[in-house]
Amino acid sequence: MTSHSTRKLHGDLPSAASKVAAADRKELAAIAFERTRMPMVVADARTADVPIVLANKAFLELTGYAAEEVLGRNCRFLQGPATSPIAVAEIRAGIAGEHEVNVEILNYRKSGEQFWNRLHLSPVHGDDGQILYFFGSQIDITEYRRIEALEASEHRLLREVDHRTKNVLAIVDSIVRLSNAEDPALYAASIQHRVQALARAHALLAERRWTSISVEELVRQQVTPFAAARASFSGPDIRLPAPVVQPLALVFHELAVNAARHGALAAARGTLSISWKPGPLGTGLTIRWQELGIGIAPKSAKRGFGTVIVGAMVEKQLEGRIKKSWVNEALLIDIEIPTDRSASYDAPVGDVK
Repeated sequence: MTSHSTRKLHGDLPSAASKVAAADRKELAAIAFERTRMPMVVADARTADVPIVLANKAFLELTGYAAEEVLGRNCRFLQGPATSPIAVAEIRAGIAGEHEVNVEILNYRKSGEQFWNRLHLSPVHGDDGQILYFFGSQIDITEYRRIEALEASEHRLLREVDHRTKNVLAIVDSIVRLSNAEDPALYAASIQHRVQALARAHALLAERRWTSISVEELVRQQVTPFAAARASFSGPDIRLPAPVVQPLALVFHELAVNAARHGALAAARGTLSISWKPGPLGTGLTIRWQELGIGIAPKSAKRGFGTVIVGAMVEKQLEGRIKKSWVNEALLIDIEIPTDRSASYDAPVGDVK
């Protein structure tokens, strides 16, 4: 103890104490400080850099340091590269202002292992009101933080699952409402094939852990079973976010089925060309579906249920636009998806045949 430590310290009275315990208060307080499982330190506020002058066993066990490595040092040795400067500034302000501080700060053990520390810092004054010490207690809340993060992650996951489920059910609802056939068996088959197309897209998303799918990968999945070697694909590497994949998969499926039944793939020498690029000004997504070798355009084009579904997916689900035209005996279908519903655009990878 230094010479200036003989002055009386000003502390709080115990909330409950018998006469015997009150008489032994100082000794009992010292024993409690040492034996408590809560890490605690006392730092000298009158010495430059506010060094630690007392540290209990629990503090040494928490930090991994020996007593001689702790005493005489400022508590900042527990800080590291990822420690928040804001939390540090809050502690400094508390020391400078001589007021209590309660802060959660990322600290480091001697081994370099990180731990989250719920720090309570409290000034200790003498009877004359002068600051003498700072008392600090620590609670390791690393596990609490981990559980909290897991719960937050689980909550986000449940919200995402709920959103995806609603999205899929909305698409299935459209399939059921817009599909039609006089024969119950044909009606059931038309729904089954559309749901299967949706399921294939779902499986592809699951394989990619619901991150993103390239346009080419999705087009090939839905079109190749109908087109074999009669289709070509070209476009840059554009990634589709999960909410876009399933409705767009159904669009490709319907277009491929229509081409196989009534369009280019039904003609002896018909071919199919599918290309994609970023939309105007490099934003959004533009898809061109081109069927060659069909012949002249039909005089009256009655909208089939596949066409109705394509329109519903593009305009309602994806909030985009679709345009159908005939040019030089070729069917052109242009689809535009706006920026907020489309994917990110990466470096082009060239044409793929």
